[in-house]
Amino acid sequence: MNSFDVIKTVRVTEKGTRQSDQLNQYTVVADKRANKIQIRKAIEELFKVKVTRVNTMNVFGKARRQSSPARGKAPDWKKAIVTLKEGDKISLT
Repeated sequence: MNSFDVIKTVRVTEKGTRQSDQLNQYTVVADKRANKIQIRKAIEELFKVKVTRVNTMNVFGKARRQSSPARGKAPDWKKAIVTLKEGDKISLT
């Protein structure tokens, strides 16, 4: 897997903005098959920063209900919270 396959997108939320300002942490959506080492290497390669820690969790998709009796479900995804070295930043603009 190359770096673009491992990291799908950066999540921009209110909580994530506070984390990036106060704790120097960023939340990314990673491939479900990727491990912490692959995520660390991909972030360092794509954004040219030094990663100090990676925390991952599997997020299960919410159940959805359509106007029909059939039920649906949002897809499952992997969340990675990446802590960067002091002084490093990821520009999201």
